[in-house]
Amino acid sequence: MNLPSKLTVAACALVAATVAQAADAGLAKSADALVDGVMAEVISVRRHLHAHPELSNREVETSAYVAAKLKALGYEVQTGVARHGVVAVLKGGKPGPVVALRADMDGLPVAEEVDVPFASKLTSTYDGKDVGVMHACGHDTHMAMLLGAAEVLMQLRPKLPGTVKLIFQPAEEGRPAGEEGGAELMVKEGVLSQAPVPEAIFGLHVLTEFETGTLAFRAGGLMASTDNLNITVKGRQTHGAIPWNGVDPIVVSAQIINALQTVVSRQIDITQGAAIVTIGKIDGGVRNNIIPEEVRMKGTLRSLDPKWRLVMNDAVRRTVIKTAEASGATATVGIGDEYAYPVTYNDPALTERMRPTLSRIAGAGKLIETTPQTVAEDFSFYQQKIPGLFVFVGVRKPGASKEEYAPNHSPRFKVDEAGLPLGVRALVGLTLDYMTGAGRR
Repeated sequence: MNLPSKLTVAACALVAATVAQAADAGLAKSADALVDGVMAEVISVRRHLHAHPELSNREVETSAYVAAKLKALGYEVQTGVARHGVVAVLKGGKPGPVVALRADMDGLPVAEEVDVPFASKLTSTYDGKDVGVMHACGHDTHMAMLLGAAEVLMQLRPKLPGTVKLIFQPAEEGRPAGEEGGAELMVKEGVLSQAPVPEAIFGLHVLTEFETGTLAFRAGGLMASTDNLNITVKGRQTHGAIPWNGVDPIVVSAQIINALQTVVSRQIDITQGAAIVTIGKIDGGVRNNIIPEEVRMKGTLRSLDPKWRLVMNDAVRRTVIKTAEASGATATVGIGDEYAYPVTYNDPALTERMRPTLSRIAGAGKLIETTPQTVAEDFSFYQQKIPGLFVFVGVRKPGASKEEYAPNHSPRFKVDEAGLPLGVRALVGLTLDYMTGAGRR
């Protein structure tokens, strides 16, 4: 029997690799052409969703709309996940890995001030108040782009080497008090552990910080962790004319606020990652000449490193309690008792593997390795379970000022829709390249 020589085996391997690379390139080229064909629908969907926003954990109509679109495309669709979440599955024509793609669905309690024909005119109730409702963080674009990617991937189904799991998630902006929700509840209800089980997840977010036509990313900590902070300071009530007969929780609260500024400046090694302690609300007293019994404060804690997040939280708790005790008052501290998002952490190995994909999709000079953001994103809950990559999509018209394109969460937030095709290409390209093993040969 004639055995093949090492040279022959090597040659065969080279031919096989060349054929595989050519097939992968052909698949990517087909996908790019298909993206152009779905963009009119993407824009139409985005405008419909923008005009019909719903608040966190209240995305009833949004969920039904998304589910209907996915069913019409031929996806296997599950609704009612984490209240109003939608999960859709597409099994490709060839075997391969399972890849998850995620978009968030909820709007914000913001009254829109952008003059466009599809501006939101809707109102709702938030925290007991009548409010306007607006997609002021771009979640309408995220859903539209993922639905566009879903259509492209369905058209590629016979050649698709793997399975796609689409996650349309409610309540990214934070669940209402007393309710569970968001990515944390999606994970709890098995979106990453129930078959088909994804081995990687990709997500994106539009930002007006970056110009249309650009993608921005970084390995490691991309966005900060966030923990709510609730402080109650209890003193002893007395008349304002005889303060020595009581313990003034207002004065103690002022001392606590000042002392908290030393947590970051004196108790955290800021060379290891950013940390932020902010008090955003203080409430105490009802009359000018009455020293009250208690004061309540609310704030936010943020970090870009999981380890220093814990150090900071411990330092805040200790500083508040000891400062109150020093003045004869008492204090209770709640950290993360309403919400607690981990650091949005892009898996370094996955990020490096997909860097060529991002570079190819964005084009020369259009891929930005950005600095970390101190805002937070609950995509981080998925990244705690499986490797994930989160990318920013620029939506500020080239040459326009940042003043003209207000930041996310502003009532004047708007997007340049010309930036959306790049987001669709990114979702499709990351999926295909991961499935075909691009970047790891």
